Amino acid sequence: MSCLYFENTDDPFQATRILLNRMKPFDALSRKSKIILKPNLVVSKPSSSGATTDPRIAEAVIVYLKDLGFSNISIRESSWIGDDTKKAFKVCGYVELSEKYGIPLFDLKGDTAVEMEFNGFKTSIFKSISEADYLINLPLIKGHCQTKITCALKNLKGCIPDSEKRRFHSEGLHRPIACLNGMIKQNLIIADGFITDPGFEEGGNPKQMGIIAISDDPVMMDSFAAFKLGFHPDEIKYLKLCREYGFGTYYRENSGNDPIVRADENLNNIRIHQENACSNCYSNLLSALKKINSGNHEFREDIYIGQSYKGKTFSGTGIGDCCKGASHFIPGCPPSTDDIYMYLADKK
Repeated sequence: MSCLYFENTDDPFQATRILLNRMKPFDALSRKSKIILKPNLVVSKPSSSGATTDPRIAEAVIVYLKDLGFSNISIRESSWIGDDTKKAFKVCGYVELSEKYGIPLFDLKGDTAVEMEFNGFKTSIFKSISEADYLINLPLIKGHCQTKITCALKNLKGCIPDSEKRRFHSEGLHRPIACLNGMIKQNLIIADGFITDPGFEEGGNPKQMGIIAISDDPVMMDSFAAFKLGFHPDEIKYLKLCREYGFGTYYRENSGNDPIVRADENLNNIRIHQENACSNCYSNLLSALKKINSGNHEFREDIYIGQSYKGKTFSGTGIGDCCKGASHFIPGCPPSTDDIYMYLADKK
């Protein structure tokens, strides 16, 4: 039966140990098992930014496992397109963790991949992930510019090659994310809600929620995250699809009475047309808009961003190579925040 426990805390290490002691998830697991920890290190930013998993949570899991006699433990991740996983390991505190406890770090971008399928949807998954005996997902509870939230289910995107990450965006993210859950078994989820950005997957607007949560059900965990970020689970399309596919259970406790402030979706009435944009490209656009204090500007053209505009011609400003058919466009895959900023500031 699915379960979820959480702790309000100012100490992620101790809270994680408390939750592990409460749930005791490893009692029946062979001490020879190959255990993989999969944090969210999407960008090379420390957890204080609200973008990445606090290394103290991973440290608590490692100490707990070692105390029980487990030794075949590794940390594996693949940062998003345009960032360097090895740099993220260092900046986010995981190299120090690796050296302290003798835990190997693997950049999955160098791994081979195997094809898998669920419900007619095919994708490639890193081989080492498919061969794990026990996968511990360490996602962050945070906002996302396209899916509203990201937590356990979307964190599995780090288990697929960059080419598939792009394709997931081109197909709208939600169905691919739901189907990926049918291919990769998450044995345990410990979600970081200690410091998070409620509206932006790249961080930069951190809020201290002070929560660590544990579950054996990714759908339950993501529905919990949805409540904490101010949404009903049915507002998250991939969660509705998981429900249709028969995955997991929604978290039912009324946890939405004191949500973190939801992201500002107004964008100061700037006309942005977004269709299947990659997260990195869209986040750079949002960063540029914040940088120029967009409320004080009126832009002359609509802004277009996303893979759905490939091969199309239209009047407006295109963000990135996918939108080069626009009357004006900013090149790059993705274009940098500075490039977008300089163009839009000049158009004010």
